[in-house]
Amino acid sequence: MSVESLFPRLEALLPKVQKPIQYVGGELNSTVKDWDDASVRWALMYPDAYEVGLPNQGVAILYEILNELPDTLAERTYSVWPDLEALMRAEGVPQFTVDGHRPVRAFDVLGVSFSTELGYTNMLTALDLAGIPLAAVDRGDDDPIVLAGGHAAFNPEPIADFLDAAVLGDGEQIAIAISEVVREWKSEGSPGGRDELLMRLAESGGVYVPKFYDVEYHPDGRIKRVAPNRPNVPWRVHKHTVMDLDEWPYPKKPLVPLAETVHERFSVEIFRGCTRGCRFCQAGMITRPVRERSITTIGAMVENGIRESGFNEVGLLSLSSADHSEIGAVAKGLADRYEGTNTSLSLPSTRVDAFNIDLANEFSRNGRRSGLTFAPEGGSERMRKVINKMVTEEDLIRTVTTAYSQGWRQVKLYFMCGLPTERDEDVMGIADLAKKVIKAGREATGSRDIRCTVSIGGFVPKPHTPFQWAAQADHETVDRRLRALRESLRGDREYGKAIGYRYHDGKPSIVEGLLSRGDRRVGAVIRAVWEDGGRFDGWSEHFSYERWMAAAEKTGVGVDWYTTREREENEVLPWDHLDAGLDREWLWQDWKDAVNETEVEDCRWTPCYDCGVCPTMGTEIQIGPTGKKLLPLTVV
Repeated sequence: MSVESLFPRLEALLPKVQKPIQYVGGELNSTVKDWDDASVRWALMYPDAYEVGLPNQGVAILYEILNELPDTLAERTYSVWPDLEALMRAEGVPQFTVDGHRPVRAFDVLGVSFSTELGYTNMLTALDLAGIPLAAVDRGDDDPIVLAGGHAAFNPEPIADFLDAAVLGDGEQIAIAISEVVREWKSEGSPGGRDELLMRLAESGGVYVPKFYDVEYHPDGRIKRVAPNRPNVPWRVHKHTVMDLDEWPYPKKPLVPLAETVHERFSVEIFRGCTRGCRFCQAGMITRPVRERSITTIGAMVENGIRESGFNEVGLLSLSSADHSEIGAVAKGLADRYEGTNTSLSLPSTRVDAFNIDLANEFSRNGRRSGLTFAPEGGSERMRKVINKMVTEEDLIRTVTTAYSQGWRQVKLYFMCGLPTERDEDVMGIADLAKKVIKAGREATGSRDIRCTVSIGGFVPKPHTPFQWAAQADHETVDRRLRALRESLRGDREYGKAIGYRYHDGKPSIVEGLLSRGDRRVGAVIRAVWEDGGRFDGWSEHFSYERWMAAAEKTGVGVDWYTTREREENEVLPWDHLDAGLDREWLWQDWKDAVNETEVEDCRWTPCYDCGVCPTMGTEIQIGPTGKKLLPLTVV
């Protein structure tokens, strides 16, 4: 039975809201398939505004892969701003997709991709607008399966009450497998209702269904154990890893936004995973092992993506793009091919020790020289040893001096505040480093036209990292250190005006810490915040620390217990039954090494350090070089 478009009802509301074009759909390369021709229907959500959600690679890739299946359709939905939310509630218009403007509740699966935990309240808004019960236990056979993915899904326990299921890791293959399970279940007449469907998903070991696990607690509040409550449900759920990225060259037809978005470029992921071993970095830990795309696939994806989208900027993405074993050949090949056109190339922030000026020159050859971004992360040598960011002060000064002498005038340095074992002098070291950068740049160029921007974020300990046991710094300490740093930079008459300073205060980090390492009891806080009007918590103008603290007090949840408390080795952590491939004993040893300021090398270039990923998955690190050429030598 066909589902009618909500657009006639929605269209009447659009003149009354800001940025109405973000709700219209019809972007280049978007897909609207016939409803009745599909047996499995997905609504894919990025729980933020269109301008943030549309460039998201994860959603875009799944959207394309699922729509390539003949019996499956996928449409996108994003969070609506409060002005439209109010009108939708007043007029009875439910949460809709931007492709076919179909009601989200009519789909079989609502897949929500969480890059950050601060999108949880937006998910509740979408569920409520869609007419889907917030609590999974209250849903019936006519409601879609609410499925979480993305990095935050590696600890979905704080939103377990709102989820039917969660998937860990890469989504390409498991999304197709889930579609097949749903299709088969529906073709059999949906036997056993949604419970039977969830059971079929859970039995595979590749989909986590929270309702099939019971959590027991010690009297002091620590978790005693997490155990399956039904037969045939595995004790641990494993992550999914796509081993051959060349077999999945997506997106092939990149979506081109109608409204302004945070990134307007064609992005190619040149490899997944990172073994640099930065102890704060959840993304690096949970995406192991390293898997490179070949130089020929990268070239073909760039050529195809530009042709299909018309974008004039190409971003080569990964957690550390300059570490690709053939990055020099990739950069030169692409620069040669697109020289003289309006196509420019970009890398995200570059590791100080992976940067070289030849690489930078290739990437700027066909476009303007924008600023360079480096991430030392820690302000002192000692701090960088703690976090295993093996960058010396000499490395940084040498790198930025080279950049300034080659014509760059703007360098951005990213740091974190509130790291484990951090002292006041570690943070004040950021000021000293920034001043030395300016001094070196002036000496190298003979010019005072040199700028350096210092950007600082509050550190949040994350699951599946060596810092998962660490105490988070309280926001008063973080804010005090950041104020002192600001005064040191601004009060310097010689260098102060050449150094920009951007920072985030410590309060949002505490809330993120509560959500990232929380267990199922934190769900009550999330719901109370949402009921009190919490929306778009990742946006500073909408975030309210006071609202979160009031909700925690109302629900009896101790924020400090989840954030500023250090965990013991044998404590059961809320995510211990979810397997990211990492050996728990190895993580604990790395935490001890951090406290002892001991560095660990990158296992791409040294013997194995037994993190557990490769033997667990029966695989190994996959890197080149291939020795192949990027593209034919004919210039576009």
